[in-house]
Amino acid sequence: MQPALAAESQTTPIAITPAQQQTLGIKVAELGKDGNLASQRLAGEVVIPVAQERVVTAPQAGLVTELYVSAGQSVKKGQSLAQISSTEMVGLQSEYLQALTQYQLAADMLARDKELYQEGIIAQRRFLTTQSHHAETSAILAQRKQALQLAGMSSAGISQLQKSGNMSSSLTLTAPMDGQVLEQMAKVGQRVEMAMPLYRVAKLSPLWVEIRAPLALFETLRPGLQVKLPQVGVEGKLVNIIRSVNRNDQTLQLRAEVVAGADRLIPGQYVEVEIVPEGVAANAGQSFVLPKSAVVRSGAEYYIFVQDSQGFVATVVELLGEKSGMVSIRAGLKGDEKVAVAGTAAIKGKWLGVGDE
Repeated sequence: MQPALAAESQTTPIAITPAQQQTLGIKVAELGKDGNLASQRLAGEVVIPVAQERVVTAPQAGLVTELYVSAGQSVKKGQSLAQISSTEMVGLQSEYLQALTQYQLAADMLARDKELYQEGIIAQRRFLTTQSHHAETSAILAQRKQALQLAGMSSAGISQLQKSGNMSSSLTLTAPMDGQVLEQMAKVGQRVEMAMPLYRVAKLSPLWVEIRAPLALFETLRPGLQVKLPQVGVEGKLVNIIRSVNRNDQTLQLRAEVVAGADRLIPGQYVEVEIVPEGVAANAGQSFVLPKSAVVRSGAEYYIFVQDSQGFVATVVELLGEKSGMVSIRAGLKGDEKVAVAGTAAIKGKWLGVGDE
């Protein structure tokens, strides 16, 4: 059951004057400013999932004659992006037509020799030689067709070339997927080499957030945990815990996926990330790391002492974990409060004494 983290979690103020605080050895630190009390927010970077990004390259060397889209535009799979004029493409088409002619001649010869062989007019050796030549020309034709496909010519374009025999130096590049053009890397009139990038296209939903987390958090993490990006008001879930530690800073790499609200993120953007521990509601308050001495227990509840104008207020918190003298808690605090981090036993004694009266 979640503890109340609003006004109900606070009790009657514990009156302690500044002079008494000094005498009792009470020390305070401000949440969000003291390094030991910073909210458990991690650094993350928004990235595009690897399967959702494509680089459109020039399949052949040539001259860019047309650009149909620019950065920022949405495109559909198969939509024309650019046109290149390539003399190499003419050469590939010529080789294909030559291979097609040789194949057709070999097919006619095979049909004729098969009939002659069946009638006993020619020897089996001649028929087998003709059959072998036909297979060879078929393989060469398939090779030439594949070369055209690798050069960016569509199956429809190859069929049209086969029917008409008309060669063209124009080559149209199309979008490999639905998405948005993130980058245009060529200009009209520019001469490009084979494999030179012309466009970068990506699908921008969902998006990933790559997170660096302290190694100490490893045992508390699991895929499926809720992840919050408080600066942009977006939530996601943890999908990968990469079991490799950065040697320089001993941090883990985590990956979160954001589906709803991905349109509010930009690839390359740096964000603050908060991982919600298992069993904790997303709206149950912020999480903080404090010295173990700042937390006291009374009955089944855990408390911290938040300073106010009269002294301190005992505030219920949820204990999330403990590591190396520090504790992780969740509390309904804004983050600018001052909290007792030393002398808490004295405050607790006075608090319980007040409660007995």
